[in-house]
Amino acid sequence: MAKLQPVRGTHDILPDEMPRYRNVFDAVAHVGATYGYGEIATPIFEFTEVFKRTLGDTSDVVTKEMYTFADRGGEGLTLRPEGTAGVARAVISGGLLQQVPLKYFYRGPMFRYERPQKGRMRQFHQIGVELLGVPEPSGDIEVIALGADILDRLGVLGDTMLEINTIGDMESRNAYRMALVAYLEGHIDRLSDDSRERLHRNPLRVLDSKDAGDREVVANAPRFDDYLTPHAADFFATVLAGLDRLGIPYRRNVYLVRGLDYYCHTTFEFVTDRLGAQGTVLAGGRYDGLIGQMGGAETPGVGWAAGVERLSLLAEPPAAAIRPVALVPLGPAAEAEAMVLARRLRKAGVVVDLGYGGNLKKRMKRADRVGAAQAVIFGDDELARGAAQLKSLDDGAQTEVALADLVDRLAARG
Repeated sequence: MAKLQPVRGTHDILPDEMPRYRNVFDAVAHVGATYGYGEIATPIFEFTEVFKRTLGDTSDVVTKEMYTFADRGGEGLTLRPEGTAGVARAVISGGLLQQVPLKYFYRGPMFRYERPQKGRMRQFHQIGVELLGVPEPSGDIEVIALGADILDRLGVLGDTMLEINTIGDMESRNAYRMALVAYLEGHIDRLSDDSRERLHRNPLRVLDSKDAGDREVVANAPRFDDYLTPHAADFFATVLAGLDRLGIPYRRNVYLVRGLDYYCHTTFEFVTDRLGAQGTVLAGGRYDGLIGQMGGAETPGVGWAAGVERLSLLAEPPAAAIRPVALVPLGPAAEAEAMVLARRLRKAGVVVDLGYGGNLKKRMKRADRVGAAQAVIFGDDELARGAAQLKSLDDGAQTEVALADLVDRLAARG
């Protein structure tokens, strides 16, 4: 029988690594709460139409990366490749749009079939925020600031740079799209196959192509700013002024776009040079047309998502967990007493490691392996005196402590 392995692109998160993930999950929960965002959790699979409507039939995610299957009832289902579509579906099907503004954060696994590499998996985890029902630029400023504060809490804000752009309102987009297509058609022989395919169905995506030839063509393309309506220009200027007031540095990236029609105005990413090619750690933008496209009332929205795997690679390891106290009972009577003592200590908030057998040497070796700070050693003689030996595993100092005082003494240790 072949040796069992995890599926390619998936990863077992073992206890030694889990604190890094929990560190990121806790950061969005803590900072999100200070901004008044509540946690939402949507199913990890939805009807396939939820993602086709939101990501577009011709997007790479839909055509190449989604895990789609038919269930036993013949329904087409898809493992969620991102979080926004599920949140949008939830607020529509839950009748929540009458309660805007809605402020949510989420955390959990996503699924995409793509080539695994550092910081990119087929089952990966994201944190994200969504703000629905706020059409003003203040919504964009708030969600960017929220993201910056999460990165700051994780200690990685200084290793990132906020890149920002505007793709204007619908009038701006339509005017620019016509100018861009006309320009690109004049250089079609120099475009990559992917960009030729995108030219008429999603031309804005050509702007963020990584192909060297495409980038040479795009360098002389018309500028979006020349096609912004006064409203769109004022909107972006207000966002930038708000970031200036908050002291959040940024740089303009005129090639930072979103190709789908429901996106508008602000697009942004926090990027880093510490992760090689996978430099984006948090990305988002405004999507005023999404809820309407999904069948709900026209509702503005803005949000972002961040990859937990990438953030966990960037962030310093969290502080070590509280070191346990190891109980080392010697003999049947002490074994029985140890179960009672362990429960009393745990109820008092003490982290306890209680082995399941072995002599003194084996139990002390286990205590060292689990990083215990102290060992409580007792056998028949100690029980007869109502006492135990309390040994420091850092310096070897050992004292006798009355069993009646042990819980208070160890709980006071913190």
